[in-house]
Amino acid sequence: MVSNHNTLHGRAQQYRMASSVQSAAQDAATSGLTRLETLTIGLLAFTAATHLYAGVVESAPPVLLAGIGFVGGIVLYLRGVRQRTLTLAAIPYTAIQIPLWYVAKAGEYTLVGYADKVAQVVLIVALVALLRQR
Repeated sequence: MVSNHNTLHGRAQQYRMASSVQSAAQDAATSGLTRLETLTIGLLAFTAATHLYAGVVESAPPVLLAGIGFVGGIVLYLRGVRQRTLTLAAIPYTAIQIPLWYVAKAGEYTLVGYADKVAQVVLIVALVALLRQR
């Protein structure tokens, strides 16, 4: 019974995260951002959501803090605060997440984790492209 409750609770949180990611992408699309910026914000929102979820569910404060960092970066970028600097800082911030995940999980990888890492690789490419545009 408890596992069913946890499963339903987990699914509800995943639905809320997916909704917030979609909402962030829609907000970015309507705020005058370029397609590349919208893609980048969407990828950032996805990886932020996965980190926030994992940080709470796994009681992992460093993962939760990483998610909060991604959210903070999104908010600052959308407010127009030092966008080039944020873009530049987001590259190593995102890149370090990949080996940290590999070491921290030590063989206990999940589909969501793999999806997040693929999104992060695409995110790094998008961030580099965004830097080159400016």
